[in-house]
Formats: sequence, structure tokens, C-alpha cells
Amino acid sequence: MNYPAYQQSLTLIALIVCFAFLAGRIWAVQLARRRANHLASLPIYYGWYGALGALFPAMTLGLLGWFLPIPSAVLNIAIPLASFVGAMVCLFQISPQLTAQRRVERMIRWLLMASGVVAIMTTLGIILSLVFETFLFFGHPDVSVIDFFTGTEWSAQTSSRFGAVPLFFGTFFVGLIALVIAAPVGLFSAIYMSEYASPRTRQILKPFLEVLAGIPTVVYGFFAILVVAPAVRSAGDGLNDLLRPFFGGADVIATQPKSALAAGIVMGIMIVPFISSLSDDVIRSVPRKLRNGAIGLGATTSETLKDVVLPAAFPGLMAAMLLAVSRAIGETMIVVMAAGERANITLNPFEDVTTVTVQIVALMTGDPAFDSPRTLSAFALGAVLFCITLAFNVLAQWIVDRQRRRYAGF
Repeated sequence: MNYPAYQQSLTLIALIVCFAFLAGRIWAVQLARRRANHLASLPIYYGWYGALGALFPAMTLGLLGWFLPIPSAVLNIAIPLASFVGAMVCLFQISPQLTAQRRVERMIRWLLMASGVVAIMTTLGIILSLVFETFLFFGHPDVSVIDFFTGTEWSAQTSSRFGAVPLFFGTFFVGLIALVIAAPVGLFSAIYMSEYASPRTRQILKPFLEVLAGIPTVVYGFFAILVVAPAVRSAGDGLNDLLRPFFGGADVIATQPKSALAAGIVMGIMIVPFISSLSDDVIRSVPRKLRNGAIGLGATTSETLKDVVLPAAFPGLMAAMLLAVSRAIGETMIVVMAAGERANITLNPFEDVTTVTVQIVALMTGDPAFDSPRTLSAFALGAVLFCITLAFNVLAQWIVDRQRRRYAGF
């Protein structure tokens, strides 16, 4: 696609839409003044009628250009032309009797429905692409479904060994470390901000916590590899120094430059604002009547929190933890830079492990051949990871719906 010409087309379409809006509004006002008639709608709706009339043909041709083999040169000319024709057709229809508001609302309804259809089609496209390539992978003669889900040796880049157990073990191991780090910090901060902090303190602390959510994950990866990973290895070496006299001078803990603990700590820091924000919303959504009833019976703030608020919010808090886990196991940059690439099954957090996302990046790096089991295995890993995260999200949504029905009467 010719991107300079494409950008020129977008600029031209934006100008046509603005022109149609201004022309429609001005023309409607002039008609009302000349004929001393009352407009059927406000003048602004006539402007929006012209603008949407210019926008719809351009969007339709743009979508067709994604799915049909139409040359980009043709699209760069046809899309602005269709936008201009649509604007002229709508502008010539403007009259004092035209119910522009009703037509604009109908066009917006169609626009919203089209947006929903695009989102659904995109999701279906992602799922079908994963499913198709995954079936190709499992249909290869060198691949066994049983070995993929039960094998403990993964060497897809050097040999046809596709035992994915170490990958999923590393994924859940790092995710568990991240949850152990993030869950108490996020939950306690949410409890403080929702139950104990003054409104002014909350206005100061909450933006600081949410700043963490806006940091790019690659920056977290740099922080993990430059700061946390060396500190974790130094801590492991320090433990070895303390324990070595009791074990005959031998090292007790194997340490590596990259480790599951380093990746898990930084990933936990990354998902703290996620857990904190969701938990804060859940705790604040507990009906006020429950708090007032407990306080009316003589309970303190801490007793009300422990015996009333947290039990009532427990399903929502569990849903927040599940959503955080699904976010953690799908993380890529932190584990790529800090966890390692060795398929290793170990409970020692100071050793390096690999995860599903790390291997997907490694398999798709370079110029892969999309008909080889090596490349197709990345799609199989992605499909399984998609199913796992989808299961976490569905379970979390079910828990939230259950809590909503439970307290619907309050």
C-alpha cells in the first residue's frame, strides 16, 4: 500500500466530512430564514447528516479494500470520490421538512452495529486462524498430540521435540510468583483507599498507583534485567554463603542470571494497579446498607471490614485475582527479557525458566516457514494459551455475575 497516498486520502476525507458538516448546518439555517419556515430538526443535525453521508461510503469502501484484492491506487481515488458523492447526495436532500435528527440517529445506530460486527468478525478471524494452523500442526506426521500435552522435552528450534509441559509449567510458575507479590499489595492498597483514606488522600494515591499501568511493558523488562535480576542473583548467592557451611561447602541454591523470581517480581509490580483498581471498585460496590447495619450494631470500622465488607466482596475480589492471573500469563516482554529461554521444570525460583509467550516470540522471530512444524507449533501454543486465558475470564465473569445477583436487592 502506498502510505503517503493513503495519508493524503485520509486527509481529503476528513476535509470532505468537515465541509459537509458546515455546509449542511449553514444551508439548513439559510433555508429556514429565506422561507420563514421552522426546521424539522435543529440545524446541527443537518450538519451531522451531511457529515455521516460523507463518512459512510468511505468506511464501506475502506472495509471492502481490506477483504477484496482491490489495488491501493484505485482505493486512494475511489474512497475520497465516494465520500464526496455521498456528501453531495445528503446535502441536496436538505429541506426544512427533512427530519434530520431521526435519520442521523438511524445512521448512528447502523454505525454502532457495524462496529460491533467488526469486533465480532475480528475475534472470529483470530480464533479461526489459530484453529486452522493448530490443526495443521497436529496433523503433521512428526507431531503427537499426547507428547505435546504430556512431554517434558521442548526443542522445537533444533529438533522435533514438542513436549510443552515445561512451557506451561514456567508460565504458571512465573504467574504464581507475580500473584503472590501483587495480590497482597493490590488488595491492601484497595482496602486503604476505599475504607480508611480521606477523599484528598485517595485523590493523591490513586493516580500514583495507576501510573504503573501506563508504563510500557518493555520498560518493565529493562527494569527486570538491569535491576531486579542482578539483585535476585545476589540474594541467591548470599543464601548460598549462609548455608554453605551446613552442607559441606556445596552450593544449596542454583542461581542464574535470569530467573523466574526476577520475572515474577516485576510482573507482580506491573499488575498491582490492575488488582488495586478492580478490588477498589468491588469493595466500594458493596451496598452501603450493610456497612450502616454493622456500624449501627456497634461494630468498628475494622470489624465491619473483616466481618461484612470483605465477605460480601469476596467473589468480586476473586474475579479480580483471576483477571490479573490471565493478564500475567499472557505477558511477553518481561518474561522474554528476564525469565530465560531454557525449557526447565524446577521449583527453584532462582533458576531460569521459559514460558509460552517466550517460545512464541522465539519461534516467530526471523523469516519462518509457515509450513514447518517449528513455526506451526507457535500457533498451537497460542491456541492453548488463548483457551486458558478465556477460561480465566469466563470464570471471573461468572463470579462477578453471581455477586451481582446476590446483592441485587440491596
